[in-house]
Amino acid sequence: MNNDIELIAHLMRRAGFGASRTELEYRSSIGYDATVEELLNPDTQLSSDRLEFLRYHPHFWKPITSSGMGGAGWLHDMVSTQRVLQEKMVLFWHQVFATGYSKIDHYHEVIHQIDMFRDIGMGDYRELLVALAKNPAMIYWLDNCDNHSYAVNENWGRELLELFSMGVGNYTEDDVRECSRAFTGWTITPMIPRGSGTGRFDWAFEYQEEDHDDGEKTFLGHTGNFNGEDIIDIVCAHPATARFIARHLYNFFVADEPQVPAWSVEPPRDEAAVQLLADTFRESNYDMKAVLRVLFNSEFFKEARFEKIKSPVEVVVGTMRLVGGYEFPKPGIGNLAKEPGYMGQDLLGPPSVEGWHTGSEWINSGTLMKRINFTADMVGDTSKPGIQDIISRVKSKGNLNVDTFVDTCLDILGPIEVQEETKGQLVGHASELGDLTWSDDKISSDRIAEMLQLIVATREYQYQ
Repeated sequence: MNNDIELIAHLMRRAGFGASRTELEYRSSIGYDATVEELLNPDTQLSSDRLEFLRYHPHFWKPITSSGMGGAGWLHDMVSTQRVLQEKMVLFWHQVFATGYSKIDHYHEVIHQIDMFRDIGMGDYRELLVALAKNPAMIYWLDNCDNHSYAVNENWGRELLELFSMGVGNYTEDDVRECSRAFTGWTITPMIPRGSGTGRFDWAFEYQEEDHDDGEKTFLGHTGNFNGEDIIDIVCAHPATARFIARHLYNFFVADEPQVPAWSVEPPRDEAAVQLLADTFRESNYDMKAVLRVLFNSEFFKEARFEKIKSPVEVVVGTMRLVGGYEFPKPGIGNLAKEPGYMGQDLLGPPSVEGWHTGSEWINSGTLMKRINFTADMVGDTSKPGIQDIISRVKSKGNLNVDTFVDTCLDILGPIEVQEETKGQLVGHASELGDLTWSDDKISSDRIAEMLQLIVATREYQYQ
């Protein structure tokens, strides 16, 4: 296998949702460094067309509160966009700043938050935190609309420190309360269109100065008449925040870490890597693009192939992009948007503010079966353009003995590395019908599709 193709494939699995062999060959021709820069500058690529999606699915403008349905537009974005790293960062922030429709009961507001991640999620982390603190979905999700000068609600303040910036062990209960006091008066108000009498209104951020506690506060050793943005400035400057975000990036893009609640007692898998990312975060003044550039160009990233279990969203989106034919928002997108939920990751519906548990916890007997059935159904459809391309590439090799037949499918589908035992099982199955010949195109095409189905059912295919 071509090492350049392998490295580019690794990058595209992690910085995107995988890539076809045609795209991998193109990116290999321009080189790894140029590919990284293109990914980091999404404005040079085409985005998905949300207006086209809504033209054919207007009911998703303000979708009903039905499991999975509200994520249909976002699923289409991930499948059809060329700005794959930008969209992958949206998924990253949705995991870190987990916000769900289960409590908000207003899909449109959660979608607005997703759009916010797309707009500024690759930029200044401080700017993102401020926007998050003013985001109506987050304000309602963490009860800051119930945080008053005369009755402090600590939910947002606690999660800002525990899960969104610093991590457990780097602040006190007094810090939580002082932080929460600074965000009193940060609330939401309905946006009522003129002439409206009924319907679901969007929300807007509103700062109610009369409800803000303007007394002196002491937070993380700093004392002053702090408002919310002052708190965010202090949080961003704290070394714990840099390490916390760096470890999240390592866990999401490089290799599976223990679950977030264990981070206060479990050291990072690669201390030097996390420290490098943390240092870059601080030295660049919280510029996420600068941190990502260092990450993707690092040796620890390049060497971490197949060290992560794919999330359900990565399984579904990656497979849809592989087989092709889903770029146009045709009927059925709502049902497809439910598929990650069947595998344990309901888009826009994280189980709690902690987000999803990742890595090996994605896999159990039920979710594994869902993964295999979904991917096998997809790659077994020889009418799909991506599968037709794979068949054409295999056919171009001519007649193949069973070993070469299996190796060729593994190479074109990935390249995918499998253990010798797995390879033996694949070869054993192929041997039942003998070498691959092209005396009958349909039979040979069906054999290739069946081999792809067997490959996506392997243990190794769950890794990226």
